[in-house]
Amino acid sequence: MKYLSNKNGFLGIDNKFNFKEKVVIVPFGLEKTVSYGGGTKNGPKEIIKASHQVELYDEELNCEPYKEIGIKTLKPFKIDKDINRALQKISNVNQEILDKKLFPMTLGGEHSITPGCITPFVKKFKNICLLHFDAHADLRNSYNGEKFSHASAIRRCLDYKNVSIISFGIRNISKSEIHFLNKNKSRINIFWAKDKHKWNMNKFKKLIKNKTVYLTFDVDGLDSAIMPATGTPEPGGLFWDETLDIIRVAAKNSNIVGADINELAPIKGFNSYNFLVAKLAYKILAYKYLY
Repeated sequence: MKYLSNKNGFLGIDNKFNFKEKVVIVPFGLEKTVSYGGGTKNGPKEIIKASHQVELYDEELNCEPYKEIGIKTLKPFKIDKDINRALQKISNVNQEILDKKLFPMTLGGEHSITPGCITPFVKKFKNICLLHFDAHADLRNSYNGEKFSHASAIRRCLDYKNVSIISFGIRNISKSEIHFLNKNKSRINIFWAKDKHKWNMNKFKKLIKNKTVYLTFDVDGLDSAIMPATGTPEPGGLFWDETLDIIRVAAKNSNIVGADINELAPIKGFNSYNFLVAKLAYKILAYKYLY
């Protein structure tokens, strides 16, 4: 695996700082099936660029988490134009990372990356629980004639029989997805955005307790007031502190083994949205390794 230098990689750490990595950041700007706004292909480079402005010290955890973790960033690589080959590529990359007993965090790109990302996890672990943040259920069997659409990402993950889903922030779903959901309630738990004021975190804690977890975060799960930089923004979503509360519970009660963050479509001149995603990525890793 070929890495960027520390200074050019995630967080922009001084090249003089030497560490053994536990985490590999994978830039993967796949953009093949977007159906409204575009620009997700530029997400990874803008997240990495913005991460250089993230303060390395975490006041909540009272340390500089990167020193406890060790984070390297893969050099960007060519993404195949054929979506099936592209997904096979990210699957192979994550397999190589897992074989080295490291933690992959993929920066997308559109949400269609996730079925490819999780393939080696599905093979390695008896059961995998997807902790899924999103405005959309992504349970359509296909969208615009494409089975691997970003609107079908979670449905494709559920093609694997050992995958279950816990979703947060869903507030946009089709009638056909409701039908699929009702037939698969034993594998899908949704914390609907409309019920946010009465979410039961003890229920979530019990659902996720001792599970092997893969975290997939579509940034449109966040409220469009703080995250308009995405192809399909939705009002009524998650805000910063409640998002961290959910991830904190997961980190304390389960084994998070991999992650992806996707669907950032950068808006020129509005770097705060890129920065939010960069800080979110750092928080996920900090919680994973320090809780």
